[in-house]
Amino acid sequence: MSMKIDILNMKGEKVGDYTIDDTCLEFDKGAQAVHDAVVAYLAAGRAGTASVKTRAEVAGSGKKPFKQKGLGRARAGSTRNPVWRHGGHSFGPKPRDYSVKLNAKVKKLALKRSFSDRLKDNAVFVVDSLVLPDYKTKNAAAAFKAMKLDDGKLVVSVKEYEENLLMATGNMPAVFLMKAASVSTYHVLYADKLLFTKDALDEFVKRLA
Repeated sequence: MSMKIDILNMKGEKVGDYTIDDTCLEFDKGAQAVHDAVVAYLAAGRAGTASVKTRAEVAGSGKKPFKQKGLGRARAGSTRNPVWRHGGHSFGPKPRDYSVKLNAKVKKLALKRSFSDRLKDNAVFVVDSLVLPDYKTKNAAAAFKAMKLDDGKLVVSVKEYEENLLMATGNMPAVFLMKAASVSTYHVLYADKLLFTKDALDEFVKRLA
């Protein structure tokens, strides 16, 4: 069945309803897809640049340091042996790609399921427009407070960036401004509350249908 969300203005007053069609909702399946999508997102953020030198790469001579027998010591063939100080590393990390391949259908299902769950938790809000008169942070903070969105982590989704809003939220550590096209399953779950402008939500639900 479809769901309705109140459309608010920047004063926190209800000015209409937004109906989300049932084709954009999923409550029965997709839990595993959500898990896979979050793992893939976090894996993609790993640099994978950790690297150590093996015995073939570390500086040092390849000469046998002392004769094989007669000294009462363990035999050694190189000063670059991993057992020795300043030697190479055994089985250490090398640059690698941590990214995980995720099918488009799985990504869509994960986004649909996570968004549906946040709707059920009453964590999704819609504002008719989010245009500030200037770039002052206090104006953005006042708008979020009026909409009762000033506690916890807030993801604000817009269709296109607007300079005043971008600058006003730039130094608000709990507010994450992003385009609707960039909102992922991870962002939907990460935020305590999600705020969409009406235009941004129109754009976002197209990805779910």
